[in-house]
Amino acid sequence: MWNYTQKVKEYFLNPHNVGEVENPDAVGEIGNIACGDALYLTLKIDKKEDRIIEAKFKTFGCASAIASSSVLTDMVKGLTLDEALKISNKDIANVLGGLPEEKMHCSVMGQEALEKAIKGYRGIAPEKEEVLDGNIVCRCFSVTDKKIRRVVMENNLKTVDDVTHYCKAGGACGSCHEAIGKIIQEVYQVKDEKREEQKALKEKKKVLTNIEKMQLIQATIQKEIKPYLHHDGGDIDLIDIDGNKVYVTMKGACASCPASAGTLKHYVEKKLRERVSEEIEVIEKDT
Repeated sequence: MWNYTQKVKEYFLNPHNVGEVENPDAVGEIGNIACGDALYLTLKIDKKEDRIIEAKFKTFGCASAIASSSVLTDMVKGLTLDEALKISNKDIANVLGGLPEEKMHCSVMGQEALEKAIKGYRGIAPEKEEVLDGNIVCRCFSVTDKKIRRVVMENNLKTVDDVTHYCKAGGACGSCHEAIGKIIQEVYQVKDEKREEQKALKEKKKVLTNIEKMQLIQATIQKEIKPYLHHDGGDIDLIDIDGNKVYVTMKGACASCPASAGTLKHYVEKKLRERVSEEIEVIEKDT
């Protein structure tokens, strides 16, 4: 028998916000009834403030799945979308006073449903966000290599058993244990490489001259940002650079897209901050 906290029991026996938001602005659907757990999350959003004003859920699963989904709907109400996206599966488990290790996959399901709902609302295409598709590693529970990598990275998982607790992979026949072990090794190898790369990049940023900074901004827009936007018929032009302020104009499909403001901040600015300086601010300017 699982050792549930009092809060888990309360949210399971008396779940909050059960059902479906009428005419929802955002929907996140995760899981598969055939695999044992599924979550359908709906949100109502104040479009002026980009804030969640209502959240409801329907869940097929165990006590942990119901409690995790229910507490998530309480947690997100009143938050802006950016604030909601910062909620991790650990946050969900912590508000519940903890979950049994074997049930942590329920909190992961809540986090993924929330992310899917918000990204869908913002018009972010799944392929651009590297959704959890990829190659099936665990056929018993239809878990892909991408999902395994994600839970390992975000939760610092070290063993195959840890992975099973967080996404069920490897929890049945065991034939995928070797493949899961290799993925864990690959993740930590990549983490080490990225750590060194980020260290080098940080050092490089410190010594950039104004001319080097402008050249790097131009190169990043031309080689990385423009191809990304071209994929959906959009485009961007660099208008001016004033210190750390980068002025651009959105063109093509981006010019009329309601999600262009999100793309500007959550992709363009983020990419330039990664490649050039954390102080970069991207501002849209009419031509």
